[in-house]
Amino acid sequence: MANITLAVTGSIAAYKAADLTNLLTKEGHQVTVLMTKSAQQFIPALTLQVLSKQHVHTDIMNEERPEVVNHIELAKQTDVFIVAPATADTISRLAHGAANDIVTSVALALPTGKPKLIAPAMNTEMYANPLTQRNLAILEEVGYQKVQPREALLACGDFGSGALAELPDIISAIHQALLNKETI
Repeated sequence: MANITLAVTGSIAAYKAADLTNLLTKEGHQVTVLMTKSAQQFIPALTLQVLSKQHVHTDIMNEERPEVVNHIELAKQTDVFIVAPATADTISRLAHGAANDIVTSVALALPTGKPKLIAPAMNTEMYANPLTQRNLAILEEVGYQKVQPREALLACGDFGSGALAELPDIISAIHQALLNKETI
C-alpha cells in the first residue's frame, strides 16, 4: 500500500482528520500525519497518533533522528500528499512557497511529480475571496489537485461553499492520485 502524508490545518473540520486517518489506515495505507499549531487546538495529536499508529509531526524544529533532516525525509517517503482540511492561511502560504512550519516545509520539499491534493475548508466568503481563489489557482498550476469543498451550513452559521468535501470524495481523490502515479 501507499505512504499517505496527511497535513491537518486549523479548521473546525480538523476533527474529520481522525475518521480520514482511520479509514486510510484500515485500507492498509501508512498514514503520516503533519499538524499545524492551530490544528492542534481543534484535535489532539494523540488522537491521530493512535489511529495512524505513527508519530504525529507537529514541529519543524523537532528532529528525532539526527542522521536525517526530518521534513526532507518525510517528503521523500511520501507517495501522496494531502492537506485536509486546508485553511485559507495554509493555502496562501503554500501558494507563495512559505516553509515556516512542518506542513509547508514538507510540502515545499516534495520531489517533483509527487501527487499533491488540497481539500479546502473555510467560511464561504473566505473561500470565495479572490485572493483565496488566486492562491488555489497557483497551487493547481504547480500540480495540486483540488478536492472541491461542499455547499453546506457551516459551523459559523453561514450557508454556502466551503465545507470540507465528504470523506468518500477525499478518499476517492487519493485513490485516483495513486492510480495516476502508477501510470506515469
